Amino acid sequence: MKTKLFSPYTVKGVTLKNRIVMSPMCMYSSHEEDGMVQNWHYTHYTSRAVGQVGLIMVEATAVTPQGRISPQDLGIWSDDHVEGLAKLVSLMKEHGAKTSIQLAHAGRKATVDGDIYSASALPFNENFKTPKELSKDEIAEVVGAFKEGAQRAIRAGFDILEIHGAHGYLINQFLSPLSNMRTDEYGGTAENRYRLLREVIDVIRSIWDGPLFVRVSAKDYHNEGLDVEDYVTFCRWMKEQDVDLIDVSSGAIVPAKIKAFPGYQVKLAETIKHGAEIDTGAVGLITKAAQAEEILQNDRADLIFLARELLRDPYWPRTAAKELGEEIEGPVQYERGWQ
Repeated sequence: MKTKLFSPYTVKGVTLKNRIVMSPMCMYSSHEEDGMVQNWHYTHYTSRAVGQVGLIMVEATAVTPQGRISPQDLGIWSDDHVEGLAKLVSLMKEHGAKTSIQLAHAGRKATVDGDIYSASALPFNENFKTPKELSKDEIAEVVGAFKEGAQRAIRAGFDILEIHGAHGYLINQFLSPLSNMRTDEYGGTAENRYRLLREVIDVIRSIWDGPLFVRVSAKDYHNEGLDVEDYVTFCRWMKEQDVDLIDVSSGAIVPAKIKAFPGYQVKLAETIKHGAEIDTGAVGLITKAAQAEEILQNDRADLIFLARELLRDPYWPRTAAKELGEEIEGPVQYERGWQ
């Protein structure tokens, strides 16, 4: 019987050849100010497609210049970005991978020049600038920027879109009571704190009927913060809005000590999968094929997102196939070495 890790996964007409996903990881390789794709990106992402990764997710890509995590982040705030992203998509697809991009706004964790923005005027810590609280008009501009970013991603040819709602960035800043002290309709209750994400999902769904994922930080690691049961509720709402899969990470909304161990976030993905009855991706110190197979076979998640392990081994799918006794097709150019 074929392993689950190397079984196909289909979502809204898009079929991944296996359940191995390259998790979005910032490369900090664009030139300052322009956010353009560079040769590094073509080499980095395409090599994982050659390595037979099923879905390659391009790093957090900023929908506004002030929404960059760093000045070297990729951007999607201008039509000028489309050509480079389209070339990148074409190269990855040439080698059989499906493609995705993570649309992002860093909020108060942006490290760019000038003003930065958040739900409330609270800095992440003493080393970060104090952000300006977004007005309702400015929130509407952010929602519009996500829509325009999605339009450009569609023009570039991506198969799947992901909204970055995790790791203490802007959408996460609205979701968590640790960073959202607002008293208007964007703060206070869970419904109000969810409102920005609801609006972003709605505006993207107004132009995109393909697969839509959302990355969340399903645990704040703080007594007064959110835990996975809060995210089960949010994820039920996302499912009602036609989100297809929740990419489940954790932490980074406030400085906190996190006990990391192999698969430390898998339980969060499992809880959301069954609690909200929605597909999930598991991420976080997943390095071994047997570990990935166990997660899938025990119905704890539907996709396996790999990050640092794919930095160490661009051909991890081959490594995993050997470990599991699975035969996979490799690039014909490598046949003599991959047998």
